[in-house]
Amino acid sequence: MRRMTNRLPLLAVLVLASSLPLLAAGGSSVPTTDPADQAAEAYNTGIQHRDKAWELESQAESSSDAGQRSKLEARAQKEYGKAIRAFRSATESDPDMHQAFSSLGYALRKTGDYEASLTAYNRALALEPSYAEAIEYRAEAFLGLDRLEEVKGAYMELFRDDRERADELMAAMQKWVDQRRADPQGLGTEAIEEFSLWVEERSQVAGNTAGLQSSPDRAW
Repeated sequence: MRRMTNRLPLLAVLVLASSLPLLAAGGSSVPTTDPADQAAEAYNTGIQHRDKAWELESQAESSSDAGQRSKLEARAQKEYGKAIRAFRSATESDPDMHQAFSSLGYALRKTGDYEASLTAYNRALALEPSYAEAIEYRAEAFLGLDRLEEVKGAYMELFRDDRERADELMAAMQKWVDQRRADPQGLGTEAIEEFSLWVEERSQVAGNTAGLQSSPDRAW
């Protein structure tokens, strides 16, 4: 389930918001054909649907009624679907908008489409290789596919460059270990325990160096 601290950055929105069309006298938007404006508008729409999905997921987590929880989760999935369409529209209008590709990857991953998610994250990182958000979330997609060596590589990169994101990935890795121990899903016990040991060792290292500051040059 999503961690509420994982909200995606809105830098692209903040940068482009000033170029969005002004309201006409009647209160309706003036149509725009500028690709940057269209991308920003689509991105904003995607963010709204993603946030709605988060709200529904939060309600589902706190619901004690299984039927109600199932309905809320289904509604959240529909919102992610709407977010996917909006983020794709943003990337079509502005193929260089790495934030939109990263957000598209996130929404795709939340619907279980890991391969398409990786494609979107890879595009975001091709445009902005140091974009820590995409590095961390792509690693969570790798976790979903049990691609553990790539998860390790992502964690070490984040541990070096962005300790906050590294901590988020650590939490996801620990959750993965707990879930796979309960339900291996075809993955061998030896592989799970080997990864668990690595996670435990890295967690201890992180705890011993918790006083160190991560790089101030964040990617957003």
